[in-house]
Amino acid sequence: QVQLVESGGGLVQAGGSLRLSCTASERTFSSYVMGWFRRAPGKEREFVAAISQGGMLTYYADSMKGRFTISRDNAKNTVYLQMNSLKPEDTAVYYCAADLVFVSDRWLNRNDYWGQGTQVTVSS
Repeated sequence: QVQLVESGGGLVQAGGSLRLSCTASERTFSSYVMGWFRRAPGKEREFVAAISQGGMLTYYADSMKGRFTISRDNAKNTVYLQMNSLKPEDTAVYYCAADLVFVSDRWLNRNDYWGQGTQVTVSS
């Protein structure tokens, strides 16, 4: 079982930036495709971004392209999400996920490895 611990959420004004971090307990971290999802109030959880095992390939939901950047440091077992130009509609709980796979045009969490979530609130 992979333990994922997120940090970095908080309250920010529209147009501001936040950087989320997620550290995994597993030494096999570097073998996982990692990613971020979010759940806004009253909505279903949605895909945000994913990154390949070596960090060379990144994937984003259309609404995040150009504003969010996912990266990873395998030596630290950590994945990051840099969020710029934040909007009130980005307000959500953000979840780190491990061992993602792309199936039938959507990202799935293969073994249901999730962090506890971190709240991001963007004020207008």
